[in-house]
Amino acid sequence: MKKIIALYFLIFLGFASKAQETPEFKKVEYPSRYTEQLNVVYTKANDWEGKMDLYLPPKDKGLSPVIINIHGGGWNKGSKESQTGFNTFFKKGYAVANIAYRLSQVAPAPAAVEDTRCALIYLIKNAKALNIDVNKIVIMGGSAGGHLALMGGLLGNDTRFDTNCKGVKDVKVAAIINKYGIAELGDWPSKSLNMWLGDQIKNPAFVQSVSPIYHVKKNSPPVFIVHGDADPVVSYQQSVNLKKKLDEMGVKNTFITVEGGEHGKFTKEKNAEVNAAIMNFLKDLGIHQ
Repeated sequence: MKKIIALYFLIFLGFASKAQETPEFKKVEYPSRYTEQLNVVYTKANDWEGKMDLYLPPKDKGLSPVIINIHGGGWNKGSKESQTGFNTFFKKGYAVANIAYRLSQVAPAPAAVEDTRCALIYLIKNAKALNIDVNKIVIMGGSAGGHLALMGGLLGNDTRFDTNCKGVKDVKVAAIINKYGIAELGDWPSKSLNMWLGDQIKNPAFVQSVSPIYHVKKNSPPVFIVHGDADPVVSYQQSVNLKKKLDEMGVKNTFITVEGGEHGKFTKEKNAEVNAAIMNFLKDLGIHQ
């Protein structure tokens, strides 16, 4: 009997240890002349360090455009290490800044927005050392990352969330890539939203302040939107409403609907089409050749 109990105990320990293992992610593959700088600290908040992974092209071709990539996960899960698909950008000579931000468990709203802004401001401050063109900064994300990309770019020189990262007068991006992100938080009931907003969910003014659609202005940067019309997580209507607001304000934008597409679940062929459309959008803006 003791042997059986001991066996069950060992099996339990095996399951427990597997449950605690950190997920293994594929390493980002980049061209041979690129260099990497991993876990660069771009901001600090109390005992938390905001880190980004940088992938930088060679300097001999002049200043490079840069894309800031923001992972999704309802503001409460996900990691920068899960993001690896940057080949389309590498081929066009982009630098990549793949960022982490405070999840809800670490700090509720507006912490993730503050971190996104800090990452943007860090790149602007360190543009010379990193050999990046401050006039060719693109910010991109999917789902909650799409929301943060929109907030980071649409805020422009509105510094209300820049408390941790002061000192830059002109904060701007050349374009925003929003993949099925949340544009109006008040129209998106979810447990993830409740967790991120915390007590502020009862404050309509605050909810509006962290909703991208209310930050669209006539001088907002161009926005690329992609959304599946069968998305069960973030309503397709979110992007329809954002497109309408951008049009009303005269902001250049492209909106691609993926018919039958769910939440970030597109076919391989459709993903290829979307990637090509993104690059054409950026090319038309003069961000790359």
